[in-house]
Amino acid sequence: MKKLVFTIFAATIVACTPKVNDLVTSAPIKASVDLVNVTNDKVHVSLDPGRFTTETINFYIPKTVPGTYSNNNYGQFLENVTAYDYDNNKMEISSVDTNTWKITNATDLDRIEYDVNDSFDTETEVDEAVFSPAGTNIEANKNFFLNLHMFVGYFSDLQERPYELTFTHPSGFEASTSLQKVASKNEKADTDTFIANRYFEVTDNPIMYSRPDSETFSVNDIEVTLSIYSPNKVYSAASIKMEMEKMMKAQKTFLGDINSTKKYHILLFLGAMGEGDPTGFGALEHHTSTTVVLPETMPKEALVETMTDVVSHEFFHIVTPLTVHSEEIQYFDYNDPKMSEHLWMYEGVTEYFANLFQINQGLIDEQAFYDRIAGKVQNSKKYNDALSFTKMSKNVLVEPYKDDYGNVYEKGALIGMCVDIIIREQSNGEKGILWLMKELSKEYGEDKPFKDDELFDKIIALTYPEVGDFFTTYVIGDTPINYEDFLGKVGLSFTSEMTPTGFFLDGQTPYVDVNPKNNEIFVRNTTLNSSMIALGLQADDVIKSVNGKEFTIEAIRDVIIGSMSWQPDTEVTLVIDRDGEEKTLKGKVGTPTVESKKLSKMETTNSTQDKLREAWLKG
Repeated sequence: MKKLVFTIFAATIVACTPKVNDLVTSAPIKASVDLVNVTNDKVHVSLDPGRFTTETINFYIPKTVPGTYSNNNYGQFLENVTAYDYDNNKMEISSVDTNTWKITNATDLDRIEYDVNDSFDTETEVDEAVFSPAGTNIEANKNFFLNLHMFVGYFSDLQERPYELTFTHPSGFEASTSLQKVASKNEKADTDTFIANRYFEVTDNPIMYSRPDSETFSVNDIEVTLSIYSPNKVYSAASIKMEMEKMMKAQKTFLGDINSTKKYHILLFLGAMGEGDPTGFGALEHHTSTTVVLPETMPKEALVETMTDVVSHEFFHIVTPLTVHSEEIQYFDYNDPKMSEHLWMYEGVTEYFANLFQINQGLIDEQAFYDRIAGKVQNSKKYNDALSFTKMSKNVLVEPYKDDYGNVYEKGALIGMCVDIIIREQSNGEKGILWLMKELSKEYGEDKPFKDDELFDKIIALTYPEVGDFFTTYVIGDTPINYEDFLGKVGLSFTSEMTPTGFFLDGQTPYVDVNPKNNEIFVRNTTLNSSMIALGLQADDVIKSVNGKEFTIEAIRDVIIGSMSWQPDTEVTLVIDRDGEEKTLKGKVGTPTVESKKLSKMETTNSTQDKLREAWLKG
């Protein structure tokens, strides 16, 4: 009874102030984002948290967000952070670190206001750029690509409070988002109001504002909306709707009864490849949407193929980690994150599914699938192959483990493949890793996480001891996987051959990289192509110029694109720095080739191998 009396008494005291219901725990935190009055690619945000009963509180912008696996310090994009009291006077607010601000006399706080910068504009200016699909584009009267963790922060202990998000936008613009839109009594024209039940939903629901270019289609009982911003109108949502619909229907057929959403949004930003445009291409998953950033210059065939790969990967995240995940993800700490050891599943199995479903549903043929697996085997060797995958995962935010994060898409997918083959073998082809993920989905769920150190035991209990042996040796342990042993079970083997490549790029994998400390461009410590070797290039060489043109971070795109038109008899002159000594390398380009692994069916297989392979690919 005392608690009830106190609540009524407190509400009575506050009733004479402008904030009548702010002490009610369900009162939303109100955020207002102005997309009309944009200055220097910055938008103004106002945040009203309600009335505080404690004298000191902290205001936070996330240091990292789920799905990125990197510390990006999103607070670096805020400027002019100012606190105001109820009389509209400025209050003292102090910066604790890049992502945290402290407010004393918080009982007087009415609101916080600040400006937010465009992250696309800064990708070449910071030590560790924000991955574009997790960032933001601010172009007045053109496009606003908004990941809301960069715009809306949270306050001490109030992450579970609902949020009311109001956007004032240019006339004719529409929002593409999975956020729930609500009608507001005071809403004006060109203003939208959305509701999020807690801070996680704010960060989990990106939004794109632009002149409308969307297409909607149904995938069984899921309504999918594809929204595109193509600055030069090279593409429209209608131009790739058919391919996206075909792909997502194939995914849903592959998944079967796994379903965690009724609506799904794809937000595609196509960069014009000019100054201020994004350079970090890819996608970022959310529960009911995905953000995708790709170059507008891609030919349609390449765009559709890339969209198929990246969107399918993100959509498969509805299985893990969006449904099956650990406590570290369920109770994610945006500013002091504790990482899970199961990236092999969150990213690896997801990437494996994004490839397996394409052969399973007939979108690609067997050899194309084998080529993808062989490519992942080869790419995985570019990382530390003798590193515990669980240890890397647990420490992925710090050196030296963060450098191996990319291997989750290579070796992580191969781990999923090996587990799949083991389960198929032990069950006589009846079960596989998709079956396992469905069983885990029944056991856990969006609101029921597992304990990080108990997952392997759970999987072993559901499957076979051989799966446990594999985890102990190759995932928890640091023994490199002999893929021939596992692929041999399904009648496949490797051969080596020389395949064509580019001078600076092997497909989408560069032979060079940029040193973030000084922006120098150096040769990566990887297998070099035949033309680089013939010219005398070595790993870690710093390339100063190419054919007299300075090889700087500003010129790298033009130089690499120009190299794609080189002919075998093209003369090339490279000025390099090797261990502090400048050298000049000259010669003809020739035809760049690189040794690659080819995976194909054995000339002679037995019925057991053939049946297991059929169950693996089509089961």
